[in-house]
Amino acid sequence: MMRIFSLEEIKKSFFTCLWFGFLTFPIMVVRVNTIEDVVEWRWNNLIIVVFGSFFLSFLWRYMIERKEAGRKKAESGEAEKKPLVRRIMDNPRIYRPLLAAVAIFVLSFPFLFSSYQTNIMTTALIYVMLGLGLNIVIGLAGLLDLGYVAFYAAGAYTYALLNYHFGLGFWTVLPLGAVVGAIMGILLGFPVLRLRGDYLAIVTLGFGEIIRLVMENWNEFSFGPSGIANIPRPGFFGMDLSLTAATNYIYYIMIGMVLITIFFVNRLQNSRIGRAWIALREDEIACQAMGIDKTKTKLTAFSLGATWAGMAGVIFAAKTTFINPASFTFLESAIILCIVVLGGMGSIVGVILGALVLILLPEYLRAFSDYRMVLFGATLVLMMVFRPQGLVSDVRRVYQFKGATEKGE
Repeated sequence: MMRIFSLEEIKKSFFTCLWFGFLTFPIMVVRVNTIEDVVEWRWNNLIIVVFGSFFLSFLWRYMIERKEAGRKKAESGEAEKKPLVRRIMDNPRIYRPLLAAVAIFVLSFPFLFSSYQTNIMTTALIYVMLGLGLNIVIGLAGLLDLGYVAFYAAGAYTYALLNYHFGLGFWTVLPLGAVVGAIMGILLGFPVLRLRGDYLAIVTLGFGEIIRLVMENWNEFSFGPSGIANIPRPGFFGMDLSLTAATNYIYYIMIGMVLITIFFVNRLQNSRIGRAWIALREDEIACQAMGIDKTKTKLTAFSLGATWAGMAGVIFAAKTTFINPASFTFLESAIILCIVVLGGMGSIVGVILGALVLILLPEYLRAFSDYRMVLFGATLVLMMVFRPQGLVSDVRRVYQFKGATEKGE
């Protein structure tokens, strides 16, 4: 039995609930009725607050105790139980049928749900793509980028401006958005080659704000705060699609783009440059001492990460048919960063789950009205306290070389 059930811990939870009840007393209990000019005493609210805070305090201490017990067990060398997601992924008999079921569900999603739900899922898939792109920069290379939304904005404005001035279509601009994003990634990478940690984060944050302010104030180029409207959706062999058909079409485009992104990020992660990124993340000095070109490695990470953001921006502009600088604030960079951290840095499956949770959870908590963002924030806090490695942590690869005697030769 854990010491959480001791009298001392119960006493701590008791005093916590009393203190919390005292602090919330003026708000939760006292209410002045200005119409009847009386003071109402809502003692039932005080009871709920006191008992609720006692239970939550007790639960919090219990979870902290379990976390500490697990850490001590890991330090003592005992085998730690694998998370559920990791156990599923390591068992082909489970994950293959599960993967087939997920594929069938994803492909039939527009036929099972409304266009509104399909539109929300498309947005979530765009953030999956953005999260996987930022995962290259932060999760693999360990470069803290807080201005990732700048590349997202570059792709969106590339499509909007080229279509407005030259009439170029979606499929023509999609690769151009990737090129523009890659070039901007290189331009950002050169000034920050010698920076790391907090200094790198501040510079990239400034870069993202510079791009947003340029788009907001350069009216002759970007139409300023008014934005650009009537951006055409992707075409399908010249056919005129209805709004529902166009929504479904963009959804399937995003399915294809996410699969392509997963394939390329997985191949990059297992390639020589991927191992160089991981070495750079673990120890930059040792990485350079082993002969890895630090400049090339950092620039490659920035440019490839920005490539996916550029393509996602093109798709975002085609989906919404309207963009302005207000769509590319620092909050967007923070959300994408939360996706990578919450899902698990360096983990592809984790980033996908993190994007779906962070984008879909606030939407489906609308039933709780004003409390949905409180519940959303509480979920993030609990996640970061009790599972800081993310939903699906990246597994460190271990290479073993067997000798001739071990092989039975």
